[in-house]
Amino acid sequence: MPSFDSLFNAFVTILVTIDPPGLAPLFLAVTRGMNREERQQVSVRASVIGFLVMALFAIAGASILSVFGITLPAFRVAGGFLLFFIAFEMVFERRQDRKEKIGDVAITRDMIHNIAAFPLAIPLIAGPGAISATVLLSGHFEGFSAQAALVGIIAICLVLTYLVFVLAERIDRILGQTGRSILTRLLGVILAALAVQFVADGVRALMAA
Repeated sequence: MPSFDSLFNAFVTILVTIDPPGLAPLFLAVTRGMNREERQQVSVRASVIGFLVMALFAIAGASILSVFGITLPAFRVAGGFLLFFIAFEMVFERRQDRKEKIGDVAITRDMIHNIAAFPLAIPLIAGPGAISATVLLSGHFEGFSAQAALVGIIAICLVLTYLVFVLAERIDRILGQTGRSILTRLLGVILAALAVQFVADGVRALMAA
């Protein structure tokens, strides 16, 4: 069984790479136009999917990537491109345009499920950074009990992420429509910069390999 210091370091590492406080405003942006019940569904589904993905990589991450011949830098580049696409839609409000064109039926069950899976669960919660950290930590957590402890740490981090999403609804009511519009564009720019950083880090690592 890993020591307390190892467990605590793993908890801090995973929590920081997931960054629940940083995800709260992004959650508000990508769920714009949804009511409280719909956001609740998105938050639960995104947290569960994020946990399952990270738990899978905690147990067999290195093996999965090696089977497909995928390196962590390549995964980081792909995640960066996906994030940039979402950022583009946020800045230019393409999502809002689509909602206006198809009226009240814009937010469907499929849309809720899709947003929960992408971009919230992947790549924002279980993103390149979090998955990379999980795979690297798994190398120090060998054996059934150690892997179970690592999965438990991931579960705690995802519960905290879910709680942050729940509190984000109150923030949404305070912001109002104008505040949400400004926040969406601002976060879109920030997310675009984050995406470029992911791609740059991945390309740098690929060139150094």
